[in-house]
Amino acid sequence: MFGACYTTGMSSAPRLDALTVDEYLAGESRAERKHEFVDGVIYSMVGGSNAHALIATNITGLLHAQLRGSRCRVFNSDAKVRIRRGSSTRFYYPDASVICTPNRPQDTFNDHPVVVIEVLSESTRRTDENEKRDAYLSIDSLLVYVLVEQETAAVVVHRRTEIGFSREVWSGVDATIPLPEIGCSLPLAEIYLGVGLPPS
Repeated sequence: MFGACYTTGMSSAPRLDALTVDEYLAGESRAERKHEFVDGVIYSMVGGSNAHALIATNITGLLHAQLRGSRCRVFNSDAKVRIRRGSSTRFYYPDASVICTPNRPQDTFNDHPVVVIEVLSESTRRTDENEKRDAYLSIDSLLVYVLVEQETAAVVVHRRTEIGFSREVWSGVDATIPLPEIGCSLPLAEIYLGVGLPPS
C-alpha cells in the first residue's frame, strides 16, 4: 500500500521514493495499522502496553468531562495532528489533543491543537522528548505539551509563556496539574487511576 519509504522507528531513514502528503493520507485511510509521516517517510506505530492505554484513556475522559459546554474538544489517539514548517510536513498521532479550532469534520487531522499529550514508553521516549517536542512547540496555536510517565506518577509540562516555553515537573499522586489555558486540571491520582503503580 505504501512505497519504499517505510520504517519502524523514528531514526533516520533514506529519502528514496518519498511519499507525498496526498499519497500518505490515501494510504493511511486504508491501512490496518497507523503510521506517522515525516517529510515523505512513514513510520509504523508500535502498540502500547495496557498501562499506556489506560493512562491515555483516563486523561481523555478527564478532559472530555471538563470541556463539556466549551468550544474546545479532546481527541484521542485516532486523530492526527499536522505540523507544517516551511517545506517540512509531519503527521503525528498524539495520545490526546485538545482542539479549539478544529479542521473540517471530513478531515482526518487537525492543524491547531492547544494542548498535546504523549504517554511515554521506552520505545517512544527519545522522539517524544526531542523530535516531537520540537515539532509540537513550533505550532503557533500550541499552549501546553504534556509528557506523562508510565511507571511512576510524574508528568513534565511544557507551557507557553511570554518569553517561550517553560518546563514544569509534577510528581506524586497528590499533585494536580492546572490547565487554565482550557479551564481544566489533571489530578495525577486520576491520571493513574487503576494503573497499579508501585508505592513511591
